[in-house]
Amino acid sequence: MSRTVYLHVGAPKTGTTYLQHRLALNTRTLAQHDVHYPSRHALADVTLSQFRAALDLMGQDWGGPSGHAQGAWDATMRRVRRLDGTVVISHEVLATATTDDVRRAMRDLRGSEVHVVYSARDLARQVPAAWQEHVKQGGGTGYTRFARRMTRGNMWFARAFNLPQVLSTWGEGLPPERVHVVTVPHERGPNGDELWLRFCRALGIDPAWAPVESDVVNVSMGIAETQVLRRMNRRLEHADRKDTAYARIVREKLAQGLLANRRGSRVQLPPEHQAWATEQAERWIEWIAGSGVDVVGDVADLRPRELVSADEWIDPNRAPAKAQLGAALDALALMTREAARREDPEARISARVRQKWRAR
Repeated sequence: MSRTVYLHVGAPKTGTTYLQHRLALNTRTLAQHDVHYPSRHALADVTLSQFRAALDLMGQDWGGPSGHAQGAWDATMRRVRRLDGTVVISHEVLATATTDDVRRAMRDLRGSEVHVVYSARDLARQVPAAWQEHVKQGGGTGYTRFARRMTRGNMWFARAFNLPQVLSTWGEGLPPERVHVVTVPHERGPNGDELWLRFCRALGIDPAWAPVESDVVNVSMGIAETQVLRRMNRRLEHADRKDTAYARIVREKLAQGLLANRRGSRVQLPPEHQAWATEQAERWIEWIAGSGVDVVGDVADLRPRELVSADEWIDPNRAPAKAQLGAALDALALMTREAARREDPEARISARVRQKWRAR
């Protein structure tokens, strides 16, 4: 039996949701070519299964009820050992794995040819995207403070975006040709899907084996829209923001649906941090050249392009009040419609009481 395992370990906000969903949509056709994206059963469970496996490997337990990830990594490894050909394991939370986590993964994959894949994007796009994701997940940190913490490296996103650190940890003991950096293009490319094509090249698969395209993406919100959601989060209790209802209603319907589809000014990297972003890009490029790892794409994609002057930059904390009001009213209307569609629990109880009286 010959098995090659590709561990796609991030980074977050580099199109990972799209890549994972496209793999999931095409599991059957990929399997016909001995390319496997292992999960428990149904399509809807694929990315959740690998998310839980990643959490379990890292000894973490968030994003669901207590204990929801327990045993998921070992279960995934049992499925992997029954397969031959190419196996893909993908989740961006793996970017912050520790040395001990990585060593455990490599022990569990002994007997397989292991490759590590890391998709990377320039920080002028990454920092705004990370802040919006923070807000979508229930966070309330202001953008200026968030960006400052990013530059200091003392937050989860900063560790996940640290290309040299992530690949030094995951690439320990691997030949450099088995460590692949997929750069996220600034443009979609002439074929309209350059990121997917690069990802397939890194995995050594034919894009034609996964013909069904995914329409699932993490859509960006505008400045006013993100600010409204952030301010709402600060009014909610911590337990409310961690409840599954928040993810279903606020994150999916409000943030990803309504607010992302409003036309607002884009969140951009603060001018004071542009030199830092450029310096980081050059540090990454120098590390890549010295390490000998495989690059799929162009390292120039790691250099920031979308930079604005201090006069052009809009501080989200000073988003126009009129724009925030419009976003807030749209959000209120959506929430009102959502509440109206839901059954009133008191009405259900009253109906049961009336039914009992009639029975008597």
